[in-house]
Amino acid sequence: MSLMDYTGYAAALCTTSAYIPQVIRVWRTRSTKDISLKMFLVLVTGLALWLTYGFWKGEIPLIAANGVTLALASTILYFKLKHG
Repeated sequence: MSLMDYTGYAAALCTTSAYIPQVIRVWRTRSTKDISLKMFLVLVTGLALWLTYGFWKGEIPLIAANGVTLALASTILYFKLKHG
């Protein structure tokens, strides 16, 4: 693997793992009052589109990063819709 590949994987790890503390907090507190519903709707839509693009291109890093991030962001969105 090249330095460019390692950079891409490191970026994917950082941007994906950034959602973990928020998911844990929302899960524990069931509070999403300070989270923007519109922002998460747009984010989840964008992540789904990136995931689709990754499948079309056959790019494993895009598929992995956006798949995991989509799952994490969707969890937050679920709690936002359920608990307001």
